[in-house]
Amino acid sequence: MPTQPPIVMYTDGACSGNPGPGGWGALLMEDGRELELSGGENPTTNQRMELTAPLEGLRSLAGRRRVAIYSDSAYVINCFRDRWYERWRKNGWINSQKKPVDNRDLWEPLIALALEHHDVTWHKVAGHSGDPLNDRADALARSAISRVAR
Repeated sequence: MPTQPPIVMYTDGACSGNPGPGGWGALLMEDGRELELSGGENPTTNQRMELTAPLEGLRSLAGRRRVAIYSDSAYVINCFRDRWYERWRKNGWINSQKKPVDNRDLWEPLIALALEHHDVTWHKVAGHSGDPLNDRADALARSAISRVAR
């Protein structure tokens, strides 16, 4: 039985100040169809927006799906690539510096969606590298800033 190709998702977050107005963007592609999602918060941080983008993208999917997520955020990608979440869970959500994990309220649902509800692979792309899909996700995030900064 042939395996369906994964949904391709590009995500990005942006922040005007840290904390400040911030936006996130997710571009989802499947079978030639595209869906653009974006939103923001004020005040927020860049890390929160980088986490919110894949979280909201995954939340938008019904049923268990295969998803390939591309992000320029080492903060997000390294967590999954290096399995930081396993140590965090084992250590009671304490990081390697013996401090509470920042943004746990976003990490927990993102980890649950990625591991328990979907089959996700994570891919690092270089930011501002000319990758047109990464640039589109960045533009979505930046346009969301103007909507929340008012």
